[in-house]
Amino acid sequence: MSAVKKLSTAFFSITVVAALFMAPLASAVPPGTADEIRDRMQPVGSLCRAGDDCGTTVAVAASGPMSGEDVYNQYCFACHAAGVSGAPMLGNAEQWGPRVDKGMEALMQSTLNGINAMPAKGTCASCSDEELQAAVEHMLP
Repeated sequence: MSAVKKLSTAFFSITVVAALFMAPLASAVPPGTADEIRDRMQPVGSLCRAGDDCGTTVAVAASGPMSGEDVYNQYCFACHAAGVSGAPMLGNAEQWGPRVDKGMEALMQSTLNGINAMPAKGTCASCSDEELQAAVEHMLP
């Protein structure tokens, strides 16, 4: 028997054996009733974009500006708590010292325009200059 014919026969045998073992799996049904299966397949959540009528009305109360601590906790902590990419850590006098020596105006320019790996305004594009300054002051030693 030629090598090609042997390979062809072996391939056919493997294919038949695989088909016999996989056939029961092809008709397998997930456990549960049809209703339970349908319930498990429902989306976990939904997306409603601003301006869309999504069937609910949510009232948002104006809460005023965020405090420096709020801005830090929501936007700044990810880098400044761990010193990611050289970010000065919260309250660390040694790391903040050279920056503080340049003055608040220089600190705010870096905050507003970005510096090194930090993007402009950190990660809070919607924060006002005053909120960002409060966050900087919160991080200083």
